[in-house]
This record gives sequence, C-alpha cells and structure tokens, in this order.
Amino acid sequence: MKKSIILCTFLLLGYSAFAQNKDIWISFWDKDTTHIGFKDKNGNIKIEPKFMGMTIAHKFEDIIAVSEEEKDSWKSYYLTKAGKIVGRDSLYIFDNGPDCENEGFIRFKDPKTDKMGFFNGDGKIVIPADYSDLTKVRNGIFIALKDAEKEMDGEHFFWKGGKEFLIDTNNKVLIENFPYNDDLNFYSVEKSKDPSKDPIRENFLGVDGQYYSFINFDKEFKSWLKTNLLSDLSKDNLLKHSFDKITYWKEPNGWMNEPKTKFISQNYKFIKLKLQELNAAQTEYFVSSDGLNKFIFESNEFEIYFNNCREPKEWIYPVKNIVISPKNKADSGQDHFEFLRTENGYKLISVSAAKNNLK
Repeated sequence: MKKSIILCTFLLLGYSAFAQNKDIWISFWDKDTTHIGFKDKNGNIKIEPKFMGMTIAHKFEDIIAVSEEEKDSWKSYYLTKAGKIVGRDSLYIFDNGPDCENEGFIRFKDPKTDKMGFFNGDGKIVIPADYSDLTKVRNGIFIALKDAEKEMDGEHFFWKGGKEFLIDTNNKVLIENFPYNDDLNFYSVEKSKDPSKDPIRENFLGVDGQYYSFINFDKEFKSWLKTNLLSDLSKDNLLKHSFDKITYWKEPNGWMNEPKTKFISQNYKFIKLKLQELNAAQTEYFVSSDGLNKFIFESNEFEIYFNNCREPKEWIYPVKNIVISPKNKADSGQDHFEFLRTENGYKLISVSAAKNNLK
C-alpha cells in the first residue's frame, strides 16, 4: 500500500511543479472591452484581442475554448498554445459556459453524436467521444457515463440509465459501476489488496481485483470538526483553525472582512456559544458543500482555490458550510459558519449571523 501512496503523491507533485514552471499567458481586454487577447508574464502580447463570447479563460496554460466573430457569424473551437485549432463547433457547454482545462485535458462534445471525449494540451484526442458524460480529469482519472439516454425536463435535462466507470487518461477502465460522488477526493487515492479500514475513506473494488480507496470530504470534515475544533473552543484554537482573513455579513454594508485576530477577538463569545451548540443532541443543523464564491473572495490570496477560468476548485478545496437553526422556533434566519479546505486543513473563512450581531 505504501508504494501506491508514494507513487500517487509523486505524480501529483510532479504535475504541480510542471504547471508552476509553465509560461502561463494572461487574458486582457482591448480598449473597448469587447475583445480578449493574451499576454505572457512579461506583458508581451502573444495573441491580439479578437476573442469574444465563450472565451472565459483568464489564464492560458495548455488549451482553451474560444469563440470569435467572422463575417457576421460566430465560430468556436479549442486553441492550443502552439496555435493549433481543434474541435471546431465541438465545445462542451455546461451552465452556459464552455469547459476549462484541468491537468492539461479539456472536454469536447461531438455535435453529430452528442457524445463526449477529451483533448490533451497538444490538441490530440486522447479519450474518444464515446461517452454520454464525463467529469473533469482529477489526478489523472475521471468518471465516465456511457450509453445513457438524455431526457428533457423543460429547459433542463437529466441522464437515464447507462453505466458509470472510473477511467484513467489512457482510457483504461479502473473501476466498473462507479457511482458519481462529489464528496470523493481523487487526489487521496490509495490502492491495496484489502479494503481500507480508515473510517473517512470509501472503498471500491477495481477490475484488477485491487481495492481503490478515497477520502470522503464530508466524513473528513465531520471528523475534523469533532476532533480538532469542537473539542477545544479556546480563542487560540479558533485562531489556529481560521483563515488569515474572516469574511462576514453585516447590514447594511454587506460582505466585509477583518484579520482573523481582530474578528475572533470581537466575536469570540458569539462564535464559541454557537459552535458549542453543535455538541448538543437537540441542536438542528446541517452541513452543506460548495465551492469558494468568486464574487466574494476576489483578492490574490484566494487565487490558488480557483482554476484558470475562475471556477472554484471544489474537487480539492471544497467549502463546508455549517448551517445552524435557531433554538426558538419563532425566530427566523440561520447562522452560517463556512470552512475552506486548504493545504493546511480546514479553516474558518466566513461567518453570518441571523441576528446581524457580528462586530
């Protein structure tokens, strides 16, 4: 088991180091803010502003989705750093936006078959368009849905039937009948002869007879909350498990932030009392999961928690939101405590109080 853990970690760190050493291009607008181009880190223009519409990448690492106007019509395609154009009119669109590369791979959709595949950073098809749906590549693997039927429900659709697999970027099936789960951390994969006994991990039998296990974010957070935070609600421990800046809601100003030392000092009694309620069996609360809000957390220290298109990387840095209902049923509103998963564990990053009594 140790060998597989070390190998997985090595691959992940190797990719990260490679990405950091790349000459990443940055998007910029023309004077009229109507067209987008790209510059290198020294400010040299690599692509003159000409893209519009579906061009959402803020950073150009390997391959991006672009669109531009040509003779009163639109054309869309994928563009590599070398200037290679691939996948004309084959953009994968989700939530009104195209896909963004992850680990040097980007999804495309064959307009003739409505099936999906992957381009790599060189614009080569590495996963053919054989699948109904695909997740992003995460740690060199992805979930694929095959042979499903699309059913419409008004303006939206859902998939019916089909079979899900866990597959690597060589198109090798690792696990059959792999259920989609947003709470699995694919960067935590371990492989062993026997199922992992770690209570925060989930096990899946691979086609090779070995077990693959992944940390479940929800189980991880709840275990961390009980062991690391609720067991010691001292001011020092709260500071230890807080982000450098705490964002909070205050009427009539809206979202504000303060250094953690000042915020916790001013609101320690409220925070301690509310979190203590989580230890009481009668307290009504739940934990939800989301990504970091790009419209609230805009400063540079949050940049690593977003991808090249400013989408939150919730597949590795989820935000766990504890929502506490009032003790008095006649009271309205709920209290929220948000914790961001970081490289140094979960950190309190945001607080909102139903009674607007934060200082």
